[in-house]
Amino acid sequence: MTDDEEMGLRERKRQRMYEAVSDAAIALFLEKGFEKVPVAEVAAAANISKPTLFRYFPAKEDLVLHRFADHVDEAARIVAAARPAKRAPLDALQRHFLDGLERHDPVTGLCDNTHVLAFHRLLYGTPSLVARLYGYQERTERALGEALNEASGGDDALAARLAAGQIVAVQRILALENWRRIDAGESAEAVWPTAAAAANRAFGQLRSGLARYA
Repeated sequence: MTDDEEMGLRERKRQRMYEAVSDAAIALFLEKGFEKVPVAEVAAAANISKPTLFRYFPAKEDLVLHRFADHVDEAARIVAAARPAKRAPLDALQRHFLDGLERHDPVTGLCDNTHVLAFHRLLYGTPSLVARLYGYQERTERALGEALNEASGGDDALAARLAAGQIVAVQRILALENWRRIDAGESAEAVWPTAAAAANRAFGQLRSGLARYA
């Protein structure tokens, strides 16, 4: 086995550990409530020690929000991938969000899968999880700001960071509105047309104020 293959194997094993521990934790949180499940109980359910658990998840909230970790630099990747084709960042981000709506990606809030709904109720119904989520969003803003700055010539990092904050806020609000409608009993199919229209309107407003990235 080469060094690269060994590193790849270790990374896959680490990823499987992340997912197994997170899944065990979320199952307990859904059953008993986030505040009522101590970290020691999660560690026992996952067959690992408490110190080992904290090596993977620095905070209890990260056991839930691990599912958002892969999306932290997603917007930045979309902007970077659009550069070779000379595609405007906002065009690429809008298309990506609309594609997510069409496939009912949970990140867009437009997903009526019962397991996803239960997860979102756990997330939005737990103040400490919502607070921790803002930390993930701040990392998304930072990564997107860097990508926007690079895409526009790298001459105004502050303007790019401000633009990133507005874009991330728009996506967050759209997703939250979609989730609220789904949680109220509407189906994803029923919500999709107005969700897509709202996304197009929101990105249109972004273009008005962020012409540099449009």
